[in-house]
Amino acid sequence: MSTPRQASKLIVFDRDGTLIRHVPYLCDPTQVELLPGVREGLSQLKLAGHKLFLHTNQSGVGRGYFPIEAVIRCNEELIRKLDFDTNVFEEICISPESPQQVMAYRKPSPRFGCELLVRYRLAPADMCYVGDNLTDLLTASNIGCQGVGVNTGVHDLDHELTQAGLTDKFAVCQDFAQVTAWLLQTMRDSA
Repeated sequence: MSTPRQASKLIVFDRDGTLIRHVPYLCDPTQVELLPGVREGLSQLKLAGHKLFLHTNQSGVGRGYFPIEAVIRCNEELIRKLDFDTNVFEEICISPESPQQVMAYRKPSPRFGCELLVRYRLAPADMCYVGDNLTDLLTASNIGCQGVGVNTGVHDLDHELTQAGLTDKFAVCQDFAQVTAWLLQTMRDSA
């Protein structure tokens, strides 16, 4: 008798500092460098049946530093370096707004995540946001979904969560392997 497969969950990843090395205002695909454990971790999550998404704030576009095509080329290089047989991400959301512009998809806006929940007919408990920045976790909080931080970027998430009074709300992992293990365990437990 086979074991029933769990329902897929939606996992939304930040890009810079989470999946790739953080480069301020990254617009050159030759600077895209996968962080340790990312390819393996995403592979495990896909194998477990989860749907993966990318949500990246790119204020350099809104500030006029580079065009959105540069962001798309960097995303394409990320996907090329991941080297999956199929597209790793179901959807990619690029938020080009600068902090001074009207916020549509710029994290911590819940808009993209809420649209995904409607499109896939799932509840917030079926989604998790993953990132290296407080805004990633605030996005999770604004949606009412799970969130997990990873200290692989330029932010000290433990300190930022303490400052925001959110230390008890979110787990923080030290590398992507820990994030993967946390996601596999947490998403299985919430099935």
